[in-house]
Amino acid sequence: MVPALAIALAATLPSGVANAAAPNAAAGKPAPGKPGHHGKPGKPGKPAPGKPAPGKHGHHGKVRCEFIPTPENPAAKPVRPPRPWAKKRGAAEVTLRTNFGDIKIRMDRRATPCTVHNFVSLARQRFYDRTRCWRLTNSARLGVLQCGDIYRAEEGGPGYKFDDELTGKETYPRGTVAMGNWGPDTNSSQFFMVHSHANIPPAYTVFGRVTKGLRVLDRIVAGGIIPGPTNPQDGAPKHPVKIHRVLVRH
Repeated sequence: MVPALAIALAATLPSGVANAAAPNAAAGKPAPGKPGHHGKPGKPGKPAPGKPAPGKHGHHGKVRCEFIPTPENPAAKPVRPPRPWAKKRGAAEVTLRTNFGDIKIRMDRRATPCTVHNFVSLARQRFYDRTRCWRLTNSARLGVLQCGDIYRAEEGGPGYKFDDELTGKETYPRGTVAMGNWGPDTNSSQFFMVHSHANIPPAYTVFGRVTKGLRVLDRIVAGGIIPGPTNPQDGAPKHPVKIHRVLVRH
């Protein structure tokens, strides 16, 4: 789900988006409504995410990222954390091949290099292949499809987390692709796609836009939602949404 939209919109936000707001019934974590897994200043002794490391000056157009192990939430699939250096130029073209059709996304490395680097790494390791999108919301405040969890909504990540890449001016119109989280700097694999709108705080890293496939999202929404425990417009898609394969092109 949209991990931890850590606010009182839990019942109306993607799980990853609403996690910080309320406990998630499926995983015992903050409930949806908080865009799942955010931009803070770098900690002493390390460069801020998405910024050139001191003395490295971008390392030939790259920035240093830190991926921190989460032993309390081990990897749901055998994957390795991305390498610490991420490209800060160009875009990644990603295709989600689902049972409803293809969804194409353009990801901006300049604005969110570490987040795009992470997604591309997981996609190349086939972390997202043969997975489900467990959460669908369609309320006046939140209209998103949340994906990226392996076992169920809010459960099953890659075994590490990384910092937000935020400006504080993020908005989430139709077609936005953003990370879910469980609070500041808890990004991992969960992400959400906005099919209508998401009136949520600028606490979720925006790293892409749907360039083709919005009608696919519309068909998923038209199929309906299995009502969740707190909101009939926030639950699992009535017709399972399966990601067969994720393809990446530079």
